[in-house]
Amino acid sequence: MADPDTPTRALAQRIARSISGVVTGKAEAAESAILTLLAGGHLLIEDVPGVGKTTLASVLSRAISADSHRIQFTSDMLPTDVTGLSIFDQESHAFTFHPGPIFTNIVIGDEVNRATPRTQSALLEAMAERSVTVDGRTHGLPDLFMVVATQNPQDMAGTFPLPEAQRDRFMTQISIGYPDAAAERAMLANRGASDPLDAVSPVATVADVLRARQEVAGLHLSDPVQEYLVAVVGGTRRHEGISLGGSPRATLHLARMARARAAIRGRDFVSPDDVAALAGIVLPHRLVPRGRFESVAASMDAASQFVAEIIARTPVP
Repeated sequence: MADPDTPTRALAQRIARSISGVVTGKAEAAESAILTLLAGGHLLIEDVPGVGKTTLASVLSRAISADSHRIQFTSDMLPTDVTGLSIFDQESHAFTFHPGPIFTNIVIGDEVNRATPRTQSALLEAMAERSVTVDGRTHGLPDLFMVVATQNPQDMAGTFPLPEAQRDRFMTQISIGYPDAAAERAMLANRGASDPLDAVSPVATVADVLRARQEVAGLHLSDPVQEYLVAVVGGTRRHEGISLGGSPRATLHLARMARARAAIRGRDFVSPDDVAALAGIVLPHRLVPRGRFESVAASMDAASQFVAEIIARTPVP
């Protein structure tokens, strides 16, 4: 049964309205970001500069009144610039840990693929386990912890490809794309000397999001839908064009996103349509297609096409 008045659905609608007031004409990208937030995952936004990647991440954090830190990744950054480090205190004669910018609710990782793989790896433990280990001591991160990372297309100068283990920790990857003519004209009309982000007021709290996540986690996932979901991810491991298929983490991420989609549509159960609709943003960035490609973008396009083929030929319960 669908209930249009559920708290989670209302929360998602409020956040969507906040995003649409700043990032115009990109309702699909906004919904993907909201679903990832409610599913408890991390979001990777890949696109060319200037299309609103960082703006989307910023308005999401402001809409839920969350603490956020922006990290501008560069090639000379060290892992401790992200995680923090222990500094020797001359008075106490002991090392004191100074937390890095990762200790917040929403980490906005700007141009994450401009950092070296060594620095990128500083995010691995935090994204998987919600903790950071420095000098043998483990420090917990907030209950609401989300990385929203942006990256330029990997063929652009000065970028380092994200390793497979890093990509697998991102629940979803999306692109925003250029606005259509109407949205771009609206942007010109609405943005004078003021920054639209300054007008964003919180429409929810961190506690609201955590309650919504509990509701999402409790949505019913029937045996036939579970079998369908496993068949879709398993299809990426058997596809003749894919050398590295989706991991078990991909299966769990797709299930959580499907639950979130059902919740914001007012349903208390997941349908096969939820799985099929989200496979295209949950699976392709994790896959490694066979063969050589002219660009990373071409490889990603191939992975997306393979996922579409798998969805088309997997029997729906």
